[in-house]
Amino acid sequence: MKVEIITLFPRFFEGIFDHSMLKRAVDAGVLEIKLHNLRDYADDKHHLVDDYRFGGGPGMLLKPEPLFRLFDEITRNARPRPTVIYPTPQGVVFNQDIADELSGERHIIFLCGHYKGIDQRVIDRWVDREYSIGDYVLTGGEAGVAVMIDAAVRMIPGVLGDIGSARGDSFRNNLLDCAHYTRPEVIENLRVPGVLMSGHHRNIELWRRSVSMFLTRRRRPDLLKKSEDT
Repeated sequence: MKVEIITLFPRFFEGIFDHSMLKRAVDAGVLEIKLHNLRDYADDKHHLVDDYRFGGGPGMLLKPEPLFRLFDEITRNARPRPTVIYPTPQGVVFNQDIADELSGERHIIFLCGHYKGIDQRVIDRWVDREYSIGDYVLTGGEAGVAVMIDAAVRMIPGVLGDIGSARGDSFRNNLLDCAHYTRPEVIENLRVPGVLMSGHHRNIELWRRSVSMFLTRRRRPDLLKKSEDT
């Protein structure tokens, strides 16, 4: 997968791809990352990329000209055309199904907005998908991009040591994951549930399922309703 990131703050991503599964993906040649500093495509000596909004009101907006120039350059010889994703509070809520889908993309461009966002004409001309990572607003799109890349790349075959582990994560089958335990069996009088020590695989799976159902019903009943609706 080739991932290109358009940002005002390329240093934000320093270190993110040098650790854990993302580093493993880069080292294995599964993931290629390229950063583009939007200010490099400004046409004035001050490298300005923002301006006031038509219609007035507080807040600045990223100008269209630098973005049009940059997208023209990136996509000129790209075949097929890359998928362009813009993280925004106005987008569809990002979830595990979307992450799974993105893991199969060959070439993605992430556009990090800032200030009040970007000129709508950039979205109309270039953006294929708009995603939100939650019902809150961040100062820029960089954190959202990092989240989406991590969620998608870990699902590419060969990145995780055991893809079966990911298949049991939260949000599979509209359930939260269950509780997990490791050694020692007892710590400060806190004991691992006996069923997990029984060796009875059927009972263990039933226990895990019941805990998942309990946690989901208590914390995310909307997931259970979604399951019922489908």
